[in-house]
Amino acid sequence: MLDQTQLLAETTQRLNLDFLRHHPFKSARHLEHIDAQDAAEILSVQPVRVARQLWHFLPAGSADQIFASLPHSFAAQLLKSLDSHIAVALLSRLDDDQQHTLFSELDTLDKTLSAESRELLAYPENSAARLMTTRITAFYEDMSVASVMHKLKQHKQLCTDTIYILNTQQQLVGECSLAELIVADATSLLQQLAKPIHTVLAALDDKETVVEKFEGFRCNTIPVMDSHQQLIGLIRFFDVYETTKEDLASDMQTMVGASKEEKALSSSWFAVKKRLPWLQINLLTAFAASAVVGAFESLIGQITALAILLPVAAGQSGNAGAQALAVTMRGLTLREITPRHWLQVMTKELLAGLLNGVAIAITCSIAVYLWSGSLGLALVMAMAMITSLAIACTAGAIVPIALKKFGMDPAQSSSIVLTTITDIAGFLSFLGIALLLVDMLPKG
Repeated sequence: MLDQTQLLAETTQRLNLDFLRHHPFKSARHLEHIDAQDAAEILSVQPVRVARQLWHFLPAGSADQIFASLPHSFAAQLLKSLDSHIAVALLSRLDDDQQHTLFSELDTLDKTLSAESRELLAYPENSAARLMTTRITAFYEDMSVASVMHKLKQHKQLCTDTIYILNTQQQLVGECSLAELIVADATSLLQQLAKPIHTVLAALDDKETVVEKFEGFRCNTIPVMDSHQQLIGLIRFFDVYETTKEDLASDMQTMVGASKEEKALSSSWFAVKKRLPWLQINLLTAFAASAVVGAFESLIGQITALAILLPVAAGQSGNAGAQALAVTMRGLTLREITPRHWLQVMTKELLAGLLNGVAIAITCSIAVYLWSGSLGLALVMAMAMITSLAIACTAGAIVPIALKKFGMDPAQSSSIVLTTITDIAGFLSFLGIALLLVDMLPKG
């Protein structure tokens, strides 16, 4: 009886091997429909070359589940036999713990291959691959809704809201939402539910391209492809929103000379190391603004009212410049504008500065006249307000755009640079106009 059982098992194994070897596509389709653990058990007793042959026909979602269930030694052997782009795409969709275990196996098996795979997985900062989630769900277009729902339940984990649809050549041909799948007729095929893919992202596309595509196509998810057009992940709108929000928060810090690395509970010494250099730079720029005031020392000595009004001139221009800077920085961070829009942004801020300057000038000149009784001093203040606000708003727009244009971080302490410009503009316009109209000003 034992011999008969052993003979039956050997026969079954040989039939399995023969079928898997000569019918890889059909074998892959059968494996796709059964439990991942059972599929892994069938493959793990076969030669690696057989598993490699049919692996090309397994869609991403099913392939990930089966691969994760394989014994680690067999999985490492399979990775070694697969084409590098398929192996890396497979590795990229595993979680960190699974990757670590497999790389340990690969280090023992082939250190060169392990090092190459690690290098290929090291995507650059701010690339689409760094923003994507690798938990994707993909099925062949000729699968029925009932089969897909059964397979999703077998996965026993939450899937994304978007189901990607492949043809038999593993090419991405469409997508459908999980909600549409649930309400569809059980006998319907995925190709009947498929909606066209509006756009895709390459793994190495930069963050600006990602944001531009989400804004242009208004979609919830965008698939990410490798250089061989293999589906390796997807990016959700929520992920882009979160990373953009983080960029805005870090830009707020760098605009005033604080490091992006500094947190609210960082040590005092860390804060000092990161802030002090920029405070020293700010001190130098403050001396530059003081030098402008010093050049008009004799004028201020004759007309002491100018010294009282100096903070008003500098303060208004500083606030106006900060407003323009904040709006421009937001536009750059959210990719609403690029450096090529510099003329439009500058013109808009210049006009806004002039109009605000006129409104502030009227209020300020009335207050100065009531305080000093001098029509000349009120006129100087009005003209200074219009001039300094126009300059400050223009500078607030140009400073971050110029930094971006020259390949620098537009948020990197642009506020300190702007403060220098607005202080000098405020002092110079106020005192320069006062010098021109000195005969109209009250002495003492």
